[in-house]
Amino acid sequence: MTYHTKRHKLIGLASATALMGSLMLAGAYSQAASLSAEQRLNAQARQAAAPAAPDLPSDRHFWDALALEPQDAWSRLRASLQWQDGIHEPRVQQWIDHYRQSPHNIVEITERARPWLAWIVEQVEERGLPGEIALIPFVESSFDPTARSHRGAAGLWQFMPGTGDALGLRRVRGYDGRLDVVASTRAALDYIELQADQWYEGDLELSLAAYNAGAGTVNRARRNALAQGESGDYWSLSLPRETMNYVPKLKAIAAIINDPDKYQVALPEIEDAPAFAKIPVERPLALDEAARLSGVTRGELAELNPALTSGTANPSQARVLLVPVDRADTLMARLDSPSAPTTASQGSYVVRQGDSLSAIASRQGVSVAQIRQANGLNGDVIQPGQVLDLPGQSLASR
Repeated sequence: MTYHTKRHKLIGLASATALMGSLMLAGAYSQAASLSAEQRLNAQARQAAAPAAPDLPSDRHFWDALALEPQDAWSRLRASLQWQDGIHEPRVQQWIDHYRQSPHNIVEITERARPWLAWIVEQVEERGLPGEIALIPFVESSFDPTARSHRGAAGLWQFMPGTGDALGLRRVRGYDGRLDVVASTRAALDYIELQADQWYEGDLELSLAAYNAGAGTVNRARRNALAQGESGDYWSLSLPRETMNYVPKLKAIAAIINDPDKYQVALPEIEDAPAFAKIPVERPLALDEAARLSGVTRGELAELNPALTSGTANPSQARVLLVPVDRADTLMARLDSPSAPTTASQGSYVVRQGDSLSAIASRQGVSVAQIRQANGLNGDVIQPGQVLDLPGQSLASR
């Protein structure tokens, strides 16, 4: 049973006990209300004459404190940390000292994590993994879902093309699954668990080393360590420098987040609920159109959907479109409306399957030459999901 599961069972048991106590107390109040005035006076006299009860510790202060505990993404993350007993390892302390010298960098990166942190913590928590795993994007990409390395890795979890392909993160025209935060997060957690079970008897630290350097590199280092009488755990291996620092960095960041006051770091406030909602993509949907229908800016949607490199979500590529959670109902209602337009925005049109340039021009009351000129087209070739500007058109005239 994981630490997280035990904790929730204990809190659930305590909550049930508190609830039972509250019901008993309510029953006592009800009974007291039914007493006659004379009975109440007699009872008060007996209570006054009785010896004072000894002072006993009360649960009330505990439950009051629990109710006042800030319920945000950081407190939820702290509750799921499982590796804090290892922060005194010299390599971890070295990175704690490193990060303490530039606390503004921690703040900047954690601010960038705002849209993603609560949801990622939730995914890690559901699998019973150490909360530290949710901070891997801190090490990999500084929580930038558009990050690309000089070696070709991309996204929040920095997948190389081949690894991403093997994990089902498709790369096609207009979509890169490695930049899809929902898809890549699930793929990363699957990959970490798979390697831990396949190669390392469930040892997640070794799996993280393999995530960084590759299983072949870690397995060779482990065989060498075992041959020399070492334990074969992560801390006994001789690995590439970046991999030697990978887990220490992660633990150092977690230690600072676990006690920000100690390290004089002011973490941004992040709610304990996902900041986005997932809208199913059932037809080509341009970000311009989704922004207009949901009432948010195109830029906000682009930041939540970096995988849509063409600015359009196609059902053959992206299964969901991420939108701010408070605008999801609005977008869904307008998409479900029979009168919902298929245009991306005022003066533009999303190409559908079977469309031709001449058919679009005829329907929109413009010439083919005007559409070509407005969109820089040399011929008549167009693709489903492509957004075309329509010169001289507006929603009112269509």
